[in-house]
Amino acid sequence: MLTIHAAPLVLPVGAAAVAEGAVAVDGDRIAAIGPYEDVVAAHPAARVRRWPGLLTPGLRQDRARELLTRCYHPDPREADELGELPLWGEEFERLAATMDTARRAGSVRRGLQRMLRHGTTHVVGPFGADEPALRTALSRSGLVLVPAAGGPAGPPDLDPFAAGGDLAATAHGPLTVGGRADLAVFDVADEAALRAGGARLCVATVLAGRLVHRAR
Repeated sequence: MLTIHAAPLVLPVGAAAVAEGAVAVDGDRIAAIGPYEDVVAAHPAARVRRWPGLLTPGLRQDRARELLTRCYHPDPREADELGELPLWGEEFERLAATMDTARRAGSVRRGLQRMLRHGTTHVVGPFGADEPALRTALSRSGLVLVPAAGGPAGPPDLDPFAAGGDLAATAHGPLTVGGRADLAVFDVADEAALRAGGARLCVATVLAGRLVHRAR
């Protein structure tokens, strides 16, 4: 079923912003991008999802390998003891020394889910053939694996904007008609507010046309 995602501002990246814009999605592809009234007129039978704030391409997580293999993502039941944020460095090493396969796999699954909740649709590898469980979890998540590139230094962060890049540098690529429908929506007014507040303000993530995260 064709779905129209509408927002007060659509930033396709590489093209002009569209106030009161919309993106029509047919299956896993983008069928149209433009002013809401025009997109609805062209697709009158489509289901409409109205979102607050800003609609953008999905984000790229450059630190995915570290977040999944060198961090521990606590189970909500462990929040009183371990908190809610990923554990890194000495804290991770202390836990890893006694972590069994099931607990490690649970951390990976939660890490992938939390990436989706931050608007991430693409992750940077590599993930080796000697990590079959990790590769299986990635495949099941639907996240797109992209080739490795030079990433930022310092502790990894679930927020792709933590590295300091703008939207063009942090998005997986531009939204284009005919391209894959990987979108993110943030409850902010514009790109400056998005960079200031970070990807934690994500309210929806669409992966290959599927709504995989919805905060409201």
